[in-house]
This record gives sequence, C-alpha cells and structure tokens, in this order.
Amino acid sequence: MGESSHNVTVVALLADPDAPTEAARRMARVLPDRLAERTGGRRFEAEVVSEPFSGGTEDLATVARRTVDRGQDEKWDVVVALTDLPLHSHGRKLVMEVSHEYRAALLSLPSLGGLRLQRKAERAVEEAVLGLADAPGDEAGKAPHRRGLGRFTGRHAPVHPAPVGEEEPADLRYVLSGPRGYLRMLGGMVRANRPWRLVPGLSKALAAALATGAIATVNSTLWSLAAALDTTRLVIATVGSIALMIGWLIIDAHLWHRGKGDSPAARTRTTLYNTSTVLTVGIGVFVCYVGLLAVNLVWALFILNGQVFASLTRTPLHASEYWTLAWFVASVATVGGALGSGLESDEAIRAAAYSKREQERRRMLEDDRDRSAT
Repeated sequence: MGESSHNVTVVALLADPDAPTEAARRMARVLPDRLAERTGGRRFEAEVVSEPFSGGTEDLATVARRTVDRGQDEKWDVVVALTDLPLHSHGRKLVMEVSHEYRAALLSLPSLGGLRLQRKAERAVEEAVLGLADAPGDEAGKAPHRRGLGRFTGRHAPVHPAPVGEEEPADLRYVLSGPRGYLRMLGGMVRANRPWRLVPGLSKALAAALATGAIATVNSTLWSLAAALDTTRLVIATVGSIALMIGWLIIDAHLWHRGKGDSPAARTRTTLYNTSTVLTVGIGVFVCYVGLLAVNLVWALFILNGQVFASLTRTPLHASEYWTLAWFVASVATVGGALGSGLESDEAIRAAAYSKREQERRRMLEDDRDRSAT
C-alpha cells in the first residue's frame, strides 16, 4: 500500500457495526484535520467501513489476520480496525496492536475504559495513523519503522508494550496491566453493553412492574406498612428487590458465562465477563428502579386523599409520607417486574443486555458446546 493519488493518504476506519461504527463516524469528521495539523499540512482522507469483521470471535490472531487481509484487498494507505470485543493476548488484555509492514492496526474499544471513550479512541487512532502513514515496510530492503503511540501511553495510563511473536503480523502491541487495567477493561465492557438499553428492552417486565406499582399505591395495607418502615428497612427492601431482579434475569436468561479451560487466564476472563454482566444488568435494573420511583411518586401525588390516608394509618399525609410510600412501592414493583421478566424470551433479554458482538461471541460458544456434546 502506498500513498494514494493526488497526494492524499486514505485512512480506512474498519468498524464493527453498532457502537464501533458510531465512534468511527464521529472520528472521521475530525481525524483528517488533526493529522494534517500534526504533519505540517499533509492531506488525509478518512473512510468509514462498517462490517462485522470480527465475526464475534475472541481469538486475537483471527481478528488481526482478518484486519490485515481486508486492508490488502483494498487500496487504502492505512487501515485501523475498531471492535467492541474485549481481546486478550497471552493472558493479557489487549489495547492495540500495530503492523507497520501491512500498515494496519487493531483497537479494542473496551480496553479504553468507560469514561471519555471517544476522546481516548481518537487519540489512539491518531497516534497509530501517524506511525503507519510513513512506514516503509512495504518497500524492498527496508525494515518496518516501529513508531510508538506517544501520548496514548502516558505515564499515568495502565497501558504497556507487550512482546509480539515472530510469526504474528503485528510488530507492536499494547496491553493493560495491574488492577487499574482490570477495572479499565471492566468499565469499557460495561459501556459496550450499553446498560441503559435494558429498560426499553424489557417491555414486558417493565409493564408488569408499572402495573404492580399502580395497584400497590392504592392498597391501604401497604400504606400502613410504608408508614411503619424506617429508612434502614427501606434501604434493605431496595437492595433486596434489585438483587432479586438481577439474579432472576441472569439465571432465567442464562447470562452466566461458563468459560472454556481451567487455566488462570481462562478463569480471569470468565470472572471478567461475569462481573461485567452483573454490573450491566445491575445498572439497568437500578435505572428501572429510579424510573419506577418517579412514576410511583407522581401517581401517589395524583391519586391519594389525605383524609382517607390519615383515617387508615393515623398519620397525616405530608411530603415525607408520599416519598416513603413511593419508595416502598418501587421495591414491591421491582419484584413484580422480576416475575414479569419471565415472559421475556432469552433472546430479548440478551439483546437488551449485550452488544451485538458479545451476543455473537456467546452464540459461538453455545454452538461449540452443542457440537462437543454431540
């Protein structure tokens, strides 16, 4: 691959569908100008190609080879692949690997963490392109020029270079290390799953929760119970109902990951996947709980009568009573939503809880287990 005609360097952003494609499109709007500024006016053109190049596989060698092959098939000067799959290299969590010979790079977005993802991704891609645009590895008699990723691997980031095998297409690799690296990958995996989509994705469970809350709000027995509860018991009810909902969703939809192999690296990956599942579902359920609390509070303000409430509970209906009742009813409604989630199909729950690539990865694992069983 050489520089394209008219002295324009074409940079292809090969992105998996969904979140990686969205990130690539935002990146394409600013990348050429930033690169031109850092190279003294050199012209760049960013092209976004959205296709499922990773295919849901977590095998790094396979994904890297697909990236290189895809770049060789086109007339791109540089290709940078973006995926929302967490990738691993020799038991370590991959951030990015670069091949100067093929002018290709692969970036795992979850490794950038859950905060300021777009900014970090743009910085990583910018540094990779600057290192690859002038790589002379495709010219005879010249060895690839291995340029580091500069600002991308600042001294405060848990990102470090890692060794690369002689038979691998890459010649530069960066991985996460230490507890901070683990937490960074975990945050990125949760973000990739987009836990806020869980609420609209579980329409039947949400309908059951809303119906339960509406009925419970006008139940005089619950008025008396809510009036008698202190803050500690309300907190316990909240934690218990949310935990019940999380556990029910994970068990009923078979979201718990069963890893392959008993090696320490395999166990670490399994723990990482399951922790991200619990956090993803937990955040989604918490958002649902807050929504139920708000709806129940509005419903209580509209429907309750102060005289009737006081005659049955012997407690005046003030702001604190509205709040306590809405809080307690939200916990009851969440339990009702957990029961209602049993009406959802496993596919609907997985689609709400996971990114498309994670769904594909889990589907491939299930197919492998089915073939092994037969």
